[in-house]
Amino acid sequence: MNDIQIRKKNLLYFPLGTVGRDMVYCLVTNYLLTFILFTRSLTNSQLAAVTAIMVGARIFDGLNDPIMGNIIERTRTKWGKFKPWLLAGTLSSSVLIYMVFSTKLQGWNFIWLFGLFYFGYSITFTMCDISYWGMVPALSSNADARNQFTARATLFAGIGSTTASILIPMLTTGTMALGGSTATAYSIIALIIGVLSPLFVVFTLVGVREHREDMKEAAPPISFRKIVKTISGNDQLMWISLAFLIQQVSNGIIIGGLGSTYIYVEFGYEGGLYSLFTTIGMMATAFLMVFYPAISRRIKRKDLMKIMIAISMAGYAAMIACALLPAGNFRFWVLVIGYMLSNFGQYCFYLIMMISIINTVEYNELKTGSRDEAIIASLRPFITKVGSAITAIIVSGTYMIFRITSFTNRVSELENMAAAGTITETEKMSQISTVLGEVHHSQALGLLIVMTVVPAVLMIISHIIYRKHYKLDEEEYDRICREIEERKQA
Repeated sequence: MNDIQIRKKNLLYFPLGTVGRDMVYCLVTNYLLTFILFTRSLTNSQLAAVTAIMVGARIFDGLNDPIMGNIIERTRTKWGKFKPWLLAGTLSSSVLIYMVFSTKLQGWNFIWLFGLFYFGYSITFTMCDISYWGMVPALSSNADARNQFTARATLFAGIGSTTASILIPMLTTGTMALGGSTATAYSIIALIIGVLSPLFVVFTLVGVREHREDMKEAAPPISFRKIVKTISGNDQLMWISLAFLIQQVSNGIIIGGLGSTYIYVEFGYEGGLYSLFTTIGMMATAFLMVFYPAISRRIKRKDLMKIMIAISMAGYAAMIACALLPAGNFRFWVLVIGYMLSNFGQYCFYLIMMISIINTVEYNELKTGSRDEAIIASLRPFITKVGSAITAIIVSGTYMIFRITSFTNRVSELENMAAAGTITETEKMSQISTVLGEVHHSQALGLLIVMTVVPAVLMIISHIIYRKHYKLDEEEYDRICREIEERKQA
């Protein structure tokens, strides 16, 4: 099989592997806090404990992710260095998500289980995430090919996460909740996703062929010093990591819980509404998933970011305008269109950041003579997780500041009563509507401001850092690749 045939095959089977994996990620990152909020009665101290666990696990990841990358770098098997960890991480993550979304524990007993789950999930998802994205530099050094692999993989990741984003709220909240209650529905959803994730990974395990020239070399020792030196010695990796972290927090606030809660408070307790919000909001990103490689050949990354900043700011402005509009369908559609515009810009930023991190591999090779793909790739999931932890702090803090938990606790009690069969589904929905109708306008406005103004400001800061400090533009990257090739030939 020649290189062109291998590349075509990889372009099919590599992206397929992430569909179920990103369903898992979507379930945990976007809906875990919502699941807890609407199925558990929490005191402020318990909600603070949940947030502290998330932050603590992400600090733990500060050590775990690069170490995992270093372990992958020294792995030597007949299946390569990536695939064994991809399989192990995917299977174990599936088991853990079913465990936490199926438990009936309440109070501090649930908090203890949640702590065990979250730290365990941090380890297992790191295995599959670093090994999956670490493959990209091993698939090709060609810039256009990398754009294709990254865009295609994010397209299929988007298919997985978007499908989950549509179905999870629709099938867990309101009249369409599986099993008649949110708690039961999440258990069923976790089981389905937990099965789909390893099934999709089989495509990558069986169908992808990566370059394994470095496997002929002796395995480097596991060294924390090596990890620190690789990361700290790569100034471009450090700057892009900071810009990416801020962008991830900016992008995660709406989907991290505030978006769904705001819609349930303002427009009704129906998961279908939030599904519609996320579906249309993400439709525009499908354009980028397909056409980003072609766009990137015509518009330079930094110029493209200027365009996306303008589009996102227009979207956030439209969402804020909802506070001035009278109640009704028009107001909801303005919110949806605003989110679609803001998300379009945010997703393009995400693609640019992803490629920019991957391109620091060659920069590292030029400076040190070593590629260290897995270590560098470990920064991306670490940043994503730290970003989700910071997002959780912002979301939880917003709930406590605006006293939203006083309403969600009552909703949670009604959901659990419906699950136990002590009230009917009709009674549950009627009483929940009454509870959410008591939320004051100022509280809902607080949610709206946090989910629009804060992301807009953070996105601008991320853009400034990227433009000022990231030097590996298209011309510089091509020059580095040529110099590396000349060294090898010499």
